[in-house]
Amino acid sequence: MKLKSSSAIALAVLATAAHAQSSVTLYGVVDTGLLYQSTSAATFLPHAPNTGKIYQLKDGGIYSSFWGVKGSEDIGGGYKINFKLQGTFNTANGKFGLSDTPGVTAIFNQFATVGVSGPFGTFDAGRQIVPMIYAMAETDVRGAQYFGSILTAWLGVNQAAGWPGTSTNAPIGALYDSNALVYNSPKFHGASLALEYAPGGVAGHFQGGTRESAVLKYSNYGLNLSALYYNGHDTNPYPITYPAAPAIPATGLANNRFYYFGAMYTIAGFSVSASYGAGKNPAHSNTADFEMISGGLGYQINPRFKITSGYYYLKDKNNSANHSSEIAVGAEYNLSQRTRAYAQVGYVDNKGTMNQTIVYGAPVAPGVSTTAAMIGIRHSF
Repeated sequence: MKLKSSSAIALAVLATAAHAQSSVTLYGVVDTGLLYQSTSAATFLPHAPNTGKIYQLKDGGIYSSFWGVKGSEDIGGGYKINFKLQGTFNTANGKFGLSDTPGVTAIFNQFATVGVSGPFGTFDAGRQIVPMIYAMAETDVRGAQYFGSILTAWLGVNQAAGWPGTSTNAPIGALYDSNALVYNSPKFHGASLALEYAPGGVAGHFQGGTRESAVLKYSNYGLNLSALYYNGHDTNPYPITYPAAPAIPATGLANNRFYYFGAMYTIAGFSVSASYGAGKNPAHSNTADFEMISGGLGYQINPRFKITSGYYYLKDKNNSANHSSEIAVGAEYNLSQRTRAYAQVGYVDNKGTMNQTIVYGAPVAPGVSTTAAMIGIRHSF
């Protein structure tokens, strides 16, 4: 009887230990609000007319709504095998987020990765958010939010470079990369390194469709510093008139390059940030060559409540008449551990052919200024 009891206890302990070695989590966020914008456009096309003021229920006042499944298995020696599947969805209409192909959605358009982590750092393979965006977010007081931030400024550069906004294949830099191999090092005295290489998989062209990037970050004593380099070959291969016009064949030519240097310092609840970015088409710099400058101020009033502000300036180096200035202010209040209420307001002054937006996914006509305000709620599960 004692032997049977001991065996049962041993089996129970072993089963618990085996179960503890692996985990799978379903998670997500719902973020929606009411948006007012004094001017608008139906598309991001270069000649899109001003369609007037707009009121709408808008997804993503802070970041997009998303859901995902992630898991890890402990294989011993401090190493784990990890996977992550994550995709955005629009709370206003229930549609999934965009993929690389114009007008086509994907269930897991943000992450579809498998990888390994350990004392050496982490390595992930598959579609994922690229390291450059994290570097930008960590040196922007506004945190690269979907409303008036370094993210919308960078997207403004892409729109000015001809990105129609119907896919995630941006012509300057990248938010997501497919086929990506990404390594993130551990921190060493506050410093860390991220390296990315994405094979293009194009027959006959070793560099056809490839992307590579490097990010160096430092975070310590309230100071965040970041420097990044991104280079892409045959990026944004779809013309504005796609699918009427076919995709452009890969040549292996480098046509997407972006540099960024940013800093943010936080002390006693106050934060200040500044950055400089430059993006161009190195193969045809006469068609796309832009500068991006930002500054921000914020204050964490208490653990629940904070206010942030940012200023973002874009300049077309090929044509001084094309420039854009944006200012945004926001307040966020944590109603609970999982629920946050927010209110934001912003103004953008577009000159020439610039069409920088205040809100991700809310087009503004080229050369037209606009004011926007949004209140919303964000809940995680």
